[in-house]
Amino acid sequence: MVEPRFVPLPRRAGDDPAAMAGRARAFRDVMRIRRTVRHFSDTPVDREVIEHCLLAAGSAPSGANLQPWHFVVVSRAEVKRRIREAAEAEEREFYSHRAPQEWLDALAHLGTDADKPFLETAPYLIAIFSQSYGVLPDGRKVKNYYVQESVGIATGMLITALHHAGLASLTHTPSPMGFLNAILDRPANEKPFLLLVVGHPAADAMVPDISKKPLAEIATFR
Repeated sequence: MVEPRFVPLPRRAGDDPAAMAGRARAFRDVMRIRRTVRHFSDTPVDREVIEHCLLAAGSAPSGANLQPWHFVVVSRAEVKRRIREAAEAEEREFYSHRAPQEWLDALAHLGTDADKPFLETAPYLIAIFSQSYGVLPDGRKVKNYYVQESVGIATGMLITALHHAGLASLTHTPSPMGFLNAILDRPANEKPFLLLVVGHPAADAMVPDISKKPLAEIATFR
């Protein structure tokens, strides 16, 4: 059995209560203006920005620190076109046959439909895959734990990092998403978790007129 090894906790920001409250308030204000965007500009984004955001996401906690995620960054026009064609085929089926009316009614105020031009317009698509097991160099399989929870946390951190960097994003989940494995040549132990559209918002981008629940509705203090 491997003996645990520990190192000192890295230095963190100071613990002065007023400073902590200030940082929390400032970060809240930054995140308050984050919005899901469906109208993207084709303005290029420096790959280094994406790399730093992915490294931030990769710092997320995970079950047994097995890090059961893989991010495929797509920028080639031909690959984005294939993804759009496959995604729109699934979305047409969803809106026409799969989705119950209750679900369609819930989506109505967002103005969504089966057309997804942003999949080609935005400079980057990031396909996020969850790994049910890892594969060692010798071919042996290693079971991963708390996969959905771990990948969900990493995805949230990625969205936050992208917003903090000044970019917009859209979480896209056409169902099923198996076409991503085929188009992006991903192995059998990986399952598409989410497709993240990333870039600058269009100059005339509009977003739905919605609000977020207040603290009293989302949290309870005991």
